[in-house]
Amino acid sequence: MGVISAIGDSVALNHSALKSGISGIGKLEMFQSKYADKMPFGEVKISTETLRNKLKVFESGVTRTSLLALHALEETIRDSALTETELTSNETALIGASTVGGMCLTDELYHDANSQEGGSEYLSSYDCASVTLFLQEKFKIGGVVNTINTACSSSANAVAYGARLIHTGLAKRAIVGGADSLAKFTINGFNALHILSSEVCTPFDQHRKGLNLGEGAAFLVLEKEEDVKDKKIYAVVAGYGNSNDAYHPSSLSPEGDGPFLSMQEALQMARLKPADIHFINAHGTGTENNDEVESVAMVRLFGNPPAFASSKGNTGHTLGAAGAIEAVFSVLNLQFQEIYPGLQFKEPIAATGLKPITGYAAMPLQHVMSNSFGFGGNCTSLIFSKV
Repeated sequence: MGVISAIGDSVALNHSALKSGISGIGKLEMFQSKYADKMPFGEVKISTETLRNKLKVFESGVTRTSLLALHALEETIRDSALTETELTSNETALIGASTVGGMCLTDELYHDANSQEGGSEYLSSYDCASVTLFLQEKFKIGGVVNTINTACSSSANAVAYGARLIHTGLAKRAIVGGADSLAKFTINGFNALHILSSEVCTPFDQHRKGLNLGEGAAFLVLEKEEDVKDKKIYAVVAGYGNSNDAYHPSSLSPEGDGPFLSMQEALQMARLKPADIHFINAHGTGTENNDEVESVAMVRLFGNPPAFASSKGNTGHTLGAAGAIEAVFSVLNLQFQEIYPGLQFKEPIAATGLKPITGYAAMPLQHVMSNSFGFGGNCTSLIFSKV
């Protein structure tokens, strides 16, 4: 596993911050926006130039999104000890995910779209697959390479897709994950929807005011159990479910049909009962629609839901990277047999009365569910199980 977010540039630092209940949401320092003094963000406090130098990336046309992705993938490859032969094998797949990708350079994109000249160095970065293609070229990945863009469920779907490639014999191993950086494209867009909070977000709180955008990246390596041999095993991808309620371009149905069906399908694939889930890393964006709908869906499926919390109070909403980052967090739950607090919660949503976990706790965990719900109603649930 490898991860970079507003709470740390490694798995170890993210784990430490989660345990301590640290939030990385605050004032923008690296990114220029007219909203810098009006809203908090989950920003990675490393400049793009520092990332370039640290990663030794000096070629032109490389965006911050690609640099964040490379940072996380390098940690992943070190941790997995994948060899050059394995990386370049046609049996190794790379499934990336993003919402904005190289279009994070919104000003350059606008200029290039209206230019009568040859365009800037970033022309090739606007392609949906630019980040994944950059990583493929960097490590000479030899197998199936694909990019998924299903909004906020993108990298959760990358995990599911990678698992399916292995299951069907189209890959022996799959590197799966996603990346997104802060961009005017998303900041202005989400602000136009009136769902950005002027304060640090309060997932599942009755008085929540919206989400905080964040940035980051995460990747994981999936392999068949029979091929793992003496390698380190963190957890098992036991099940996954994807649904689409097609209710509204940016909202989920009040009944929670999409979340309900994705969670139900994940349970069925894992051959588990609702009572077998010990913790849910909820999507929990802090918006009025999402948190109530997710609460309704959890009550609908579980009756009395298990312990749950959202980690977006730590990292902000990292969009296409969220599913992969929170997959890493879910695996950490299992690895260390502990759950991390949801931050800033005070009063439960009146419609359901559900209360997220608000304090760190060590407890036995066998199965953890991670939810990621995207625009257009694309909902994905992953289940990770203890080895």
